[in-house]
Amino acid sequence: MSGSEWALVASVFLACAVEAVEALTIVLAVGVTRDWRSALYGVAAAVLVLAVIVAALGPAIDTLPIDTLRVAVGGLLLVFGLQWLRKAISRAGGVKALHDEDEIFREQQAHARAAGGRPGGAIDGYSVAIAFKGVLLEGLEVAFIVVTFGANQHRLGLAAIAAAAAVAVVIAAGLAVRGPLARVPENALKFAVGILLTSFGTFWSAEGAGARWPGADGALPVIIAVVAITSAALVSRLRAGGPAPPAEGVP
Repeated sequence: MSGSEWALVASVFLACAVEAVEALTIVLAVGVTRDWRSALYGVAAAVLVLAVIVAALGPAIDTLPIDTLRVAVGGLLLVFGLQWLRKAISRAGGVKALHDEDEIFREQQAHARAAGGRPGGAIDGYSVAIAFKGVLLEGLEVAFIVVTFGANQHRLGLAAIAAAAAVAVVIAAGLAVRGPLARVPENALKFAVGILLTSFGTFWSAEGAGARWPGADGALPVIIAVVAITSAALVSRLRAGGPAPPAEGVP
């Protein structure tokens, strides 16, 4: 594979892995606390909806003129990338609480218990709904990233394979530890994904607008390095401002 294809695979894999960890925490909480069968029904329904979205949007986006596609994709990636990067910088700099999967798991379990006892032998609507919503919401960003990266480089199949591999790895890890993946460096992964999405968004939107980068694709690693260095400088500045707050969910 070329360098740009490796970058595509890495970006999609990391983004999908982050979202899959968060979705896994929700599904585990309702499955363990209430009903595994109903939770898996919700997961299957959400995956089906996401597959339809990718199948419908991929070919539609692929028909756009290349410059229009790069402007649209680059702009949208900038929106998503800057959002991820802003949160990651705030967490790394101590302004925003760190993401704590163990605490989120306990909160989801508390909500599941408070919803009432599960019906014996029947489908548990609460488990279906929560698992469906969790997987769908976390998966929509991944579906968007798969479609935009894949369509822009005309490698939708490669992007889908990278996403499927990330989900498989997260599920296997969840089965191995039989609990939320609290030890996964999720905040660091989000930082990396934010840098990659922001860099690709900058690169593609400028190309679509008619700009020509020095060195063509060779400019992309430079952009990534600039975004990473700038982000690290912002983290250092935030850390100098005061102590970090407790992890998310901890009073």
